[in-house]
Amino acid sequence: MGTIKLILVFGLLGAMVYVGAEVIPPYFANYEFQDSLDTEARLGTYSTRGDDVIRDAVFKRAQELEIPITKEKIKVQRGGTLGNGSVFIETEYTVHVDLPGYPMDLDFHPQSKNKTAF
Repeated sequence: MGTIKLILVFGLLGAMVYVGAEVIPPYFANYEFQDSLDTEARLGTYSTRGDDVIRDAVFKRAQELEIPITKEKIKVQRGGTLGNGSVFIETEYTVHVDLPGYPMDLDFHPQSKNKTAF
């Protein structure tokens, strides 16, 4: 009886490690991508960089993190004037995780907004 419990416990722990190894990386990549969006929004607010330059920087970072996104899905909106106003960046993407017997799609909606202090 004790051997069966031990096998079941190791099997359950192994399954939990496998699921964690498949699900945690997309969430971690989204966390890093969100941090990049925050940085780009801050830099875009206080500089004269255009929307296309911001979009290209965000897309480049998404490619580095292997996030499945296209440039067309990255929305950059600016309020006010260049160097003085606000920048709003948003996008959305889906990551497919193929777990045995339970395939799932993880939807992410990262966004960032920054306003000037003036």
